[in-house]
Amino acid sequence: MNSDTLSSAACAILLASTFLAAPAHADDTAGCGGETPCALDGGEYYIHLPQASVADEPIGAILYLHGHRGKAVNAIRNQGFQRMADKLGVAFVAVQGVNGTWSFPTAPRNLRDESVFFDSVLSDLEDRFDVERDRTMLSGFSSGGFMTWYLACENAGRFSGYAPIAGAFWEPLPENCPTDNPYLFHVHGTSDTVVPLAGRWLGGGQWKQGDVFESFDVWRRQNGLSEASSEKLTDGNLQCERWAPEGGLFELCLHDGGHSVEAKWIERAWNELGEIKGWDRKS
Repeated sequence: MNSDTLSSAACAILLASTFLAAPAHADDTAGCGGETPCALDGGEYYIHLPQASVADEPIGAILYLHGHRGKAVNAIRNQGFQRMADKLGVAFVAVQGVNGTWSFPTAPRNLRDESVFFDSVLSDLEDRFDVERDRTMLSGFSSGGFMTWYLACENAGRFSGYAPIAGAFWEPLPENCPTDNPYLFHVHGTSDTVVPLAGRWLGGGQWKQGDVFESFDVWRRQNGLSEASSEKLTDGNLQCERWAPEGGLFELCLHDGGHSVEAKWIERAWNELGEIKGWDRKS
């Protein structure tokens, strides 16, 4: 067999395996998926569909927001995130910020109405990929974590739950959040120097990241939990405490690492949320 024949055979095997591995929800009419972005007015997102999904059945989704100057396509390429989505049987959706940034209320620049945009993302996911709106969780890392906190504060009901990592409110912190309580699972490293737990000044003193504990106090204060003791638990390398108001949940989990994100923390939040909501973990 010559090299040309071997190359053709290898290509045929690869092509066949690609079709066999294609998720059941993949649909040519969607026009996007994988590393091909789904375009909307004002932005775009990328989606990885679970390998074990069943055609024509609604699926849940984890939406993920990248850090400052990040690219959503890098998140969709992350094999750890892909394995997590396949294991949970959910779509993994990486949303792109404008110029790699997020326009939360206290951000240096506001380039997009994020509330309107995320409503359009959710509607598009429902229409194109049959994503179930009431089985969605928003997660974000660093600057994406900031955005996650503000979306939870603005309208907690937009997503079923929130899992910010290494990012909370900025100063001035909101006095309160005019919404129902979210189910919020926050993870942060005690050695984080990029977004320290106490926050830090940026832009020569023009802006300041908020203190994570004070960010939690916004929720605790408006629920009368300022003096309430928390439930403490350990999960792997996470030391957690949680407060359970009437409706919603606030959980702060700390690890001794730095500025990082791990798929297992997002998976844990999805499973915890699923137990609260009564979802089947594998569907």
